[in-house]
Amino acid sequence: MAEPFAPTSLDQEKRNWTPIIIGAVVVAVVVAALAIFGRSPAPKTLQEDPYAAKLQVSDAQLEGLENFVGGTVNNLDFKLTNAGDRTVSGAHVQLAFKNQLGEVTQTETLPVRAVEPNQLGGYPDQVELSKSPIAPGQSKNIRITLEHISAEWDRNVPEMKFVNIRYK
Repeated sequence: MAEPFAPTSLDQEKRNWTPIIIGAVVVAVVVAALAIFGRSPAPKTLQEDPYAAKLQVSDAQLEGLENFVGGTVNNLDFKLTNAGDRTVSGAHVQLAFKNQLGEVTQTETLPVRAVEPNQLGGYPDQVELSKSPIAPGQSKNIRITLEHISAEWDRNVPEMKFVNIRYK
């Protein structure tokens, strides 16, 4: 009679490597699928539009605010006037941040959103231009929110170029 806790010899114990090999192959296939299908799509091409010359920016100022987790969020606020003859119902702004030497250190392309009073009071809402279009001759207050700005930035308002403009 064999003792229940007696050491067994290596000859009697054979390992089954099949589950380990199958598991490794499944992990490799999942990682490869994530690498191939998890890629972000190529960015859309930015379309310059001659109508951009009819969008006039004034009163631009950049304000850094601390958020509730202790980070800094920067708001670029400005007044956008539609000096053209069409109603603007959407646009993106390409921002170029420069350093002290005038070199571009960061570019961001973000949607243009109008600042509208909140119907319930409190902080104003940022609304897509499709819901708050800018008619010819009209001006709207705009807010662009930036999560991060390069440390090399010279603290001046960035250059702005309007792209992907939608109008009626």
